[in-house]
Formats: sequence, structure tokens, C-alpha cells
Amino acid sequence: MARITLEREGAVAVITIDRPEKLNALTLAMYEQLGEAFAEVRDDSRIGVAILTGAGERAFCVGADLGESIPALTDGRFDISEWDAAHQKHSRLDKPVIAAINGLCLGGGFEIMLSTDIRIASTAASFALPETGVGVVPAGGTLVRLTRQIPHAFAMDLMLRGEPIDAPTAERYGLINRVVAPASLTGTAHAVAEELLGKSRAAMATVKRAVRELADLPYPEAFRREAVLGQQAFDSDDAREGLAAFAQRRTPAFPSATI
Repeated sequence: MARITLEREGAVAVITIDRPEKLNALTLAMYEQLGEAFAEVRDDSRIGVAILTGAGERAFCVGADLGESIPALTDGRFDISEWDAAHQKHSRLDKPVIAAINGLCLGGGFEIMLSTDIRIASTAASFALPETGVGVVPAGGTLVRLTRQIPHAFAMDLMLRGEPIDAPTAERYGLINRVVAPASLTGTAHAVAEELLGKSRAAMATVKRAVRELADLPYPEAFRREAVLGQQAFDSDDAREGLAAFAQRRTPAFPSATI
């Protein structure tokens, strides 16, 4: 059964694109479910970090199921903006999202990856944006995000030529954080998640909010807003606990982790 699953492992939510027999291609229903999963992570105070991955060993996600989505789009029965929640275009999810990329990461799957914060890929992973080869464009956030995340020349090569790149090349481009053996992918993602759970949730939320809000502001305005957000963080209960724990050489117990 094609679906998006969300499983809680303590304070870690594992979101899985679960259609391995079709390389985790997303049906219209699965796009909706993915948006709902991100909203659940956002709204559930028990969750501190999310891991996003694909079922099976062959693919993270190859994007939309074209046999379903193309007729719906061309017949006017569906608008691409209905995928916005799955692509986190207008997200207020201020918790870290880790992508564990275990195979093909193409088209819409690539675009969903761009909406995540930390990206770990197996050596078997490959990446491509093949849209121009079939007369469309990667409009699931990529036209906005890609040139803001990696150097212009790399971004334009990926979007214009559509040729696949391997995991080491993706790491060199700055698309992903690290490359690991396939057998180590899940463990590495969970280790990063556990590391993040030891940080201040309030501070991490402020980092994500600031990155989202400040990117397009002129420097003077951005610096003013940064100062406001920074002062709020310094005045927080988490900061008081973190600084006290540092002085006392103990592990902090951040109040935001118990909200």
C-alpha cells in the first residue's frame, strides 16, 4: 500500500515514503499525507527532531507518479500549489528535519530533500533534476531554493542539463552534509538526531525561524531583526539553564524539551 508513515522513536519522528516497488514515487494522496506528516511533527510537542527517508534500498524518492499527476495537471483537475505543504514551501516547522537518502533522489524527491535541514546520503545515492528533458521545470521549491543553497554554477548545471550526480559530487556541491555506507545510513541519521535532541529546542527553532525570515531582508533590517531574535534567545529559560550547566560542568536540562 502506497503511503507516508510516521513512527515515533522517543522524541524522534521517522517519516517514511513507503512505496518501494515504485521507487517511492508519490501519488497525489501521498503528497497530501507528507504535508500532514510535517504538520504533525510541527504540532506535536513530544517530537524534537524528524528523520525523512524512503522505504527499501533503491530510492529515497523519484518525485511524482507521472502516470497520475501529469493527466491531473494537464486536464486542470489539480494545481501544483497543492503540493506546497509536502515541499514545505510555507512551512512553520521549526524543528530540525534530517534527510536520510538511500538511493535515487530525483525530481520531486530532490525538491523535498531541499526542504530539509541536514542531509545524509548513502554511497548508493544519486541525484538529478530531469525536468527540462520532458518540457517542465522543478517548481516544487527548487527554482527558489537551489541557487540560495549551493553555488550558482552547480545549481544551473543541475537544473538546465538534468544529468545525474553521485553522492560524493552532491557533497562537493554542498547539497548534502556527508556520505556513508548504505549499512550505516540509518544509524548515522539517528545519531545526528540524538545529538540534536541534546540541544536547546528553543534555540534551534530560533535558528530555523531566523534563516527563513532574514534571507531576503536588506542588511540593516536583517541585522536589526537578528538582534531581536538573539536577545529573545539570551533572555530565555533555555539560555539560563544552558549557561548555568556550562558553568557547573553538567549536561543541561533545557526547559523547552519538556514543553
